[in-house]
Amino acid sequence: MKTSHHPPLARLELPIDTASLARYLIGKLLVRELPEGVASGLIVETEAYVVGDAAGHAYRGMTGRNRSLFLERGHAYVYLAYGSSFMLNVSSEAPGIGAGVLIRAIEPLEGVSIMQLNRGVERLRDLTRGPGRLAAALRVDRSLDGLDLCRKGPLWLGRGEHEPGEIGQSIRIGVSRDANRTLRFYLRDNPFVSGPKSLGV
Repeated sequence: MKTSHHPPLARLELPIDTASLARYLIGKLLVRELPEGVASGLIVETEAYVVGDAAGHAYRGMTGRNRSLFLERGHAYVYLAYGSSFMLNVSSEAPGIGAGVLIRAIEPLEGVSIMQLNRGVERLRDLTRGPGRLAAALRVDRSLDGLDLCRKGPLWLGRGEHEPGEIGQSIRIGVSRDANRTLRFYLRDNPFVSGPKSLGV
């Protein structure tokens, strides 16, 4: 199986703070190794679900389903939204403290044809724009829940090769609780960012 040349991010590099991690991940890489090859993309949009956040899955405490949010920062928390779309999150605090960063969009880099096949979509701009789309394109599901994203494996976080550019900040998308908190981060003027124009995309 082909492997990516991108080294994983070291856990020590990750801020131990959810909002800081959400901003830090903009411009980093998300790398997926599949039997048919490597698919990867530049992270261009994230949302922070901070400690004590009423919109976060950790708000009511640890359960069997959300326990990965309480792992040391840099682990995957994958859940199924609306019974149809998987969502990829990164645990973001010290062990035992539940919070996470939702990866909302990536700019496709490697393995575009693999992602197109996984999604059944040809148009590049629509491949990974939005959290459900990117999870489908990279074939992310609950089998990856709890995975350490700071080491090479089926899925990991890698270092980007360039400075990401200007990072914007806005309220989160589709959130009804704690809705006015500006915890969404995105790469300005990037066509792969999701969300309405009114949020400054």
